[in-house]
Amino acid sequence: MTFKLTIKDKVEEREIDGDLTIKDLLDDLDLSSETIVSKKNGEIVIEESAIENGDEIEFIQIIYGG
Repeated sequence: MTFKLTIKDKVEEREIDGDLTIKDLLDDLDLSSETIVSKKNGEIVIEESAIENGDEIEFIQIIYGG
């Protein structure tokens, strides 16, 4: 099973081995949920959301400033 992952301008197909959540993927990529907004199939989701075959996952970096 595969899903599409988009981070910034990079798009890649990834394999799913067993159960995988947004949090698992963030941990695997060494990204923090405090600085990333996660979208699944175009909708904002929580870390506990499961990733399934054919999903499109997008991580959007939050930019802080003043």
